[in-house]
Amino acid sequence: MVDQTQFRQWGRKVIDIEKAALDNLYQYVDSVEFGQACELIMQCKGKVIVMGMGKSGHIGNKISATFASTGTPAFFVHPGEASHGDLGALDKNDIVLAISNSGESSEILTLLPVIQRMGVPVIAITGKPESNMARLSKIHLCIQVQEEACPLGLAPTSSTTATLAMGDALAIALLQAKGFTRDDFALSHPGGSLGRKLLLKVEDVMHQGESLPSVSDDICITEALYEISKKGLGMTAVVDKSNTLVGIFTDGDLRRIIDAEVNLRTTPISQVMTKNCVTSPSGILAAQALQIMEERNINGLIVVNPQHQPIGALNMLDMVKAGVI
Repeated sequence: MVDQTQFRQWGRKVIDIEKAALDNLYQYVDSVEFGQACELIMQCKGKVIVMGMGKSGHIGNKISATFASTGTPAFFVHPGEASHGDLGALDKNDIVLAISNSGESSEILTLLPVIQRMGVPVIAITGKPESNMARLSKIHLCIQVQEEACPLGLAPTSSTTATLAMGDALAIALLQAKGFTRDDFALSHPGGSLGRKLLLKVEDVMHQGESLPSVSDDICITEALYEISKKGLGMTAVVDKSNTLVGIFTDGDLRRIIDAEVNLRTTPISQVMTKNCVTSPSGILAAQALQIMEERNINGLIVVNPQHQPIGALNMLDMVKAGVI
């Protein structure tokens, strides 16, 4: 029976070997070829078509996704399928990024004459500078590693880690060169939590119109409770005759006045509401409104316009439903 200490030792050795592979990668990122590859992709008027077989294909899928999400149009084409029609996706304005640790992937080598006949430049990422893929490509990026973390030397481990890091280095260098912003990133991630945090504004989340709880400052507490119950947000805005926000009344305020034995039917809401309440301006991100609530330790916010009139209301549950939390 292998004990846990041995498992941990094996695990640390894998990380040590892969760290060494990444340290060795510096020399290849510092090479002239890396800069040339970045410039070639920057000038590309089409897409980056990423290809790779087996484990290189899995890594290529991730690299193409990273490119696409950081401002460099890209997608993955399986070399085997490309030979049976998928190469039709390739356009003369595109670039091919071909990945193979050995540099001898027969599926890719079969495609290179056709790709070159189309005038499409090829950037090869391999661990063998003397390989056929390296020799036949316009630019070769080396990811050579001293050893695989697999003790058998068979399972791609250090080499796939180095390839992934090289792909990330290309994508992020291009991101910075293009001035790609957080807003740009959000536009390519509208369905994910990152996109929601970077795109959703308070207007997209807040209750407004008939759903906005609001009462006049001259009514009694009981009438305000009817509004809170009807709108279901656990609070109501309190406004004066010009519809300017003068306060807020919440479930927490109700608990406090019950303890104080205040008459709910005769006491005006203006006497027990929270004045100078925390509000949110319109136009800010929902994530910013969430930060306000968290910093002030409150569960809800009234959204106001420049005239300090309430135009919406939101609470923590709204943030959860919108995926901001």
